[in-house]
Amino acid sequence: MALALAKEGAQLALIARDESKLKAVTEEIKHAGGSAEYFLADVTDEAQVKAAEKAIISKFGQVNILINNAGINIRKPLTEYSLPEWRQVMDANLTSVYLMCHAFIPHMTGRGYGRILNLTSIMSHIALPGRVAYCTSKAGLLGFTKALSLELTAEKITVNGISPGPFATEMNQVIIQNPKANQQFLESIPANRWGKVEEIGSLAVFLCSEDAGFITGTDILIDGGWTAK
Repeated sequence: MALALAKEGAQLALIARDESKLKAVTEEIKHAGGSAEYFLADVTDEAQVKAAEKAIISKFGQVNILINNAGINIRKPLTEYSLPEWRQVMDANLTSVYLMCHAFIPHMTGRGYGRILNLTSIMSHIALPGRVAYCTSKAGLLGFTKALSLELTAEKITVNGISPGPFATEMNQVIIQNPKANQQFLESIPANRWGKVEEIGSLAVFLCSEDAGFITGTDILIDGGWTAK
């Protein structure tokens, strides 16, 4: 998403905990002729979010687009979950979105344009065993997205979810690296392949465009037909 938006001319403020990865993406964007700066922060921590807000506004002056895509998954039966693990998933997948929106929406209002994208999941709509915490957090994020969209329509700020299905990301390496599990998983996807992250980038660019100004409060499934079954 960062690379795709940079290609369209967006100036990017990248936030994450891993400085080496932030540096790598920032350098890749700049090498391709784009504009990006990075800010080190844990988006589940209110003090760090506020510090990032101050630094970003000082650097850029305003924010027009906010993408919330931090997330984790801990796969295990509910009865094996500890309360700290439960809270870890909720904080990363849901509370972080509240903190980021709370911090940056005041800097987006009054301009007649704004875009907020929340990375929901097909698990906002369906469920699998061993994913109770993840499904709960993502279903909550979908409700958050719908409600917030109604609060911001007068500001012409759209709020939408992107629900990725099976994408070849780090979170799914546990399946991808197991040949048997990987094959079984692919057989369950009508498109019979893992999604490419670039496809999410293209969707994000569209949802941030003027052409998508009438799309708000909804969720776009990008899942190779998974939830159509």
